Order: sequence, then C-alpha cells, then structure tokens
Amino acid sequence: MKMYLSFLIILIAGNCGWGQDFVYRTFKDTRVVNIHSPETLPKGRMDVRISHRFGDIAGDNGGFATFYGLEAATDVSIGAEYGFSDVFTAGIYRTKGAGVSVEGFPGLRQLVNVLGKLRLTRQEKGGGSPISVTLMGLATMSTQKKLEDIGNESSIASFPAFNHRFAFHGQLILAHKFSDGFSLQLSPGYTHRNLVPFEDRNGLYSLSAGTRIQLNRTLGLVADAAFPLAASRNPASGYHPAIGVGLEIETGGHVFQVNFTNATALMETDFLPYTTSDWLDGEFRIGFTISRWFNL
Repeated sequence: MKMYLSFLIILIAGNCGWGQDFVYRTFKDTRVVNIHSPETLPKGRMDVRISHRFGDIAGDNGGFATFYGLEAATDVSIGAEYGFSDVFTAGIYRTKGAGVSVEGFPGLRQLVNVLGKLRLTRQEKGGGSPISVTLMGLATMSTQKKLEDIGNESSIASFPAFNHRFAFHGQLILAHKFSDGFSLQLSPGYTHRNLVPFEDRNGLYSLSAGTRIQLNRTLGLVADAAFPLAASRNPASGYHPAIGVGLEIETGGHVFQVNFTNATALMETDFLPYTTSDWLDGEFRIGFTISRWFNL
C-alpha cells in the first residue's frame, strides 16, 4: 500500500511540474508578424496593442502617387489582452478590416475581434516536453451597415441573417526554441466563415510557420508565412499566402515592431481567406505594432 501511495505522489508531482526546468520566451512577443506566437501573458499583465498596415509600396496602387503606401491604410487595430493566469490570455480588438473586394463585391469592415489563448504545455530543458503547445481561438463580428443596394445581394456584407456577420478561427501553435537566438513554430488552423462568396466553402484549413532570430540584446528578426489549404486559394485564382518579415525592438515593457507584408488585414479571419496581394508585383506594405505592458 505504501509503495502504491508513494508512486501516486511521484506521479502527481511530475504532472504538476515540480522541479521541472521550463524554457521561457520562445518568442519575445505574442505575435510573430501576422500570426500568433505560442506566448501567453503572465497573470495580472495587460498588453495594450496598436497595429497598422499601410498601402502597397509598389505595384499599380503604390509608388509616389500614394507616397509608397504611407498615404493609405489597409487596416488598423487597437485593443488589449489580459493574462487571467500564466497559461490563459484573452483579449478584444477593434479593426478597420481590410475589406478586400471578393468577386467584385465589397468585403467586411468595422470588425470586433475577441480572442483567447490557452498554453497546454511548455518546452522543458533536459527531457520532458520538447515543444511548447498553445491553443488559440478567435471570433470576429462585422458591425458595418448591411449592404442592401441592388447589385450587392451577393456581397459577403449583405448579411441576410445576423449570424452571417460572424467568422471564427482556431489553431494549434507548436513551437521549439533551439537556442537563445533561434526559435521556430508550426501552426495548423481552421477558419469558418458563416457567409462566403458564391461557390466558396465556409471552412478553410491553413498551415502557418514562423521564426525568430535574436540579433543582439534588443533586436530580433521575425518572419512568418500563412498558407490557406484549399484548391480555390492559389495564385491562379488571385489568392496568395500571407508572408511577412519584421524587426522587433524590445525596451523593457515596450515592444515595437516594424514589418513588411503582403497581407492587407491584421486578423486571421480576414487575411487567411482574403489575401490577394502579391509580393512579386510589389503589392506589399510597411506596417508596425506598438505593444505596452501594464501590471494590474
């Protein structure tokens, strides 16, 4: 009996993580460029974030006429996240919405986005779990005025029913920190839109990848790519993977990122199904994110 009791205590202690040496800060921020990283906020920490995507630097809509995209904003986001525990973070954001035209009809604007992240496991040193695993969920609702004009009945902004305003995204983030200077992640995901263009499908699978390279004490190079996995989402159909590269600057409780990406939108429910900009045609833009942490 004593032997079984001792075994049970050891098993519980192991599952509770006593004495385990975890790997922290696989990524320095909760985002890579476009996609989420595995990081959650510490308990009691609030992260206020402002993000911006400008217009095309080159291509038909870029160049000096728009001052290389700086006179146009494809998407803007402001919001905050809060660490309810060390493993669970939730947040809410308002985004302009890229509103990409689909089949000639206007896209979605004025988006309210609610997200949650749950850390399932953390990478351990010297054995144990070799990866960090985080589950992320996102719900998006468009608050824009319903399009009822003749000719707009086929638009995804026509909203025949109230639930057509909603879209959802979920993904599993698998990450490994190889060294203090290099981290890598893979993120399979699924996006569901309650209203889609004619002959499109409501569900869309995707696979994303991201990396971070530490350049020095305060600078890091980040990059990611998000690939929709559907026959209709290919360059021949006018769709492209969302690819971004950026430079992170960390100064205490403040993280600033400047980036370049062909994604016009900021949220997965927006950029995964509707990225139509092509890097090779100069249809990429400069963007930035300002993140400020507060202890509450």
